[in-house]
Amino acid sequence: MPKIQTACIYINIFLVIATVIALPVGKVTRGEELNSGNFVFRHLDNQTEWPSGWAFMLAWLAPIWSIGSFDSCVHMSEEALHAAKAVPLGIIWSAGSACVLGFLTLTVMAATMDPNVSNTINSKFGQPMAQIYYDALGKDGALGFMIVLCFIQYLIGLSLIVAASRQAWAFSRDGALPLSTFFRHISKRIQYQPVRMICGLAVICLILGLLCLINNAASNALFSLFVASNYLSWGMPIFCRLVWGQDRFYPGEFYTGRLSKPIAWIAVIYLLFGVILSMFPTTGPNPSPADMNYTIVINGFVWAGCMTYYFLFARRWFTGPRMTVDDNISTNSDNEISGSVAIGRESAIDTKSE
Repeated sequence: MPKIQTACIYINIFLVIATVIALPVGKVTRGEELNSGNFVFRHLDNQTEWPSGWAFMLAWLAPIWSIGSFDSCVHMSEEALHAAKAVPLGIIWSAGSACVLGFLTLTVMAATMDPNVSNTINSKFGQPMAQIYYDALGKDGALGFMIVLCFIQYLIGLSLIVAASRQAWAFSRDGALPLSTFFRHISKRIQYQPVRMICGLAVICLILGLLCLINNAASNALFSLFVASNYLSWGMPIFCRLVWGQDRFYPGEFYTGRLSKPIAWIAVIYLLFGVILSMFPTTGPNPSPADMNYTIVINGFVWAGCMTYYFLFARRWFTGPRMTVDDNISTNSDNEISGSVAIGRESAIDTKSE
């Protein structure tokens, strides 16, 4: 899996560089002119019923979604060396590089796309990006780039499964999830991986993916579940630390000093902005049932379900992260794994495997 992740990084960077070079070159080679700087940086084409100012704000949904996986580094922290410093740096580098590469890509796309935005949005291909590639590179070039994009989407899915399985396994290890005893099992035959949790998550993803077959409104609500829930989960502990935890806060290896509190407040405001923004329908204030944003419905169901599970059941046994995992809470087996991991501090682990 590390090799696959490394390959994914290189392919992503290669695709960005290739796109940035190929689109303008292809456009000029076909005898067409690039769009002006005024069109690229100042033109606003409002395709919604919202006022132009709010339509501009809704455009933030794209970067909010694209740079929303900064938490992936955190999910892998228990397997990282010097995690207290490596994980924050990983978040900064991943989000920062995504901002730079994303800005370059969007600038080139705006410079090479059809000035009539409706032609791109309502593309016969069903994908505006495919239309941009087609206009600049022709059929063969567009097909080649879209094949690479589809392959990258598959690799991104693998990355998400890796991060989600590690996070879910940690919660199962701590007894926070239903069927924790079953899912916290790790397999010795497959390099000590949480195979049951990985398979369980894959099945859940397949079931949730069936919602995409209903209509675009259902799929958009499912995708925005990530934005709203992820941003809320990040904002709450930061806010609680600022309001109630100042006296109990001890700086770690990565600390921004006096800038820590202003950065935290900016983060809380931005995360709250992202949560609220994800709830709005993108077409206008009077959407049809097909255009309605059902994010609050799906998120409300998930949040209510989690709270109900905790107050009715989990609060009776879940007290927070476990410092050790011993034989009594491990899966029965003939082999024993002994090691040490860092969970806030170095602690011994004894767990069973296949």
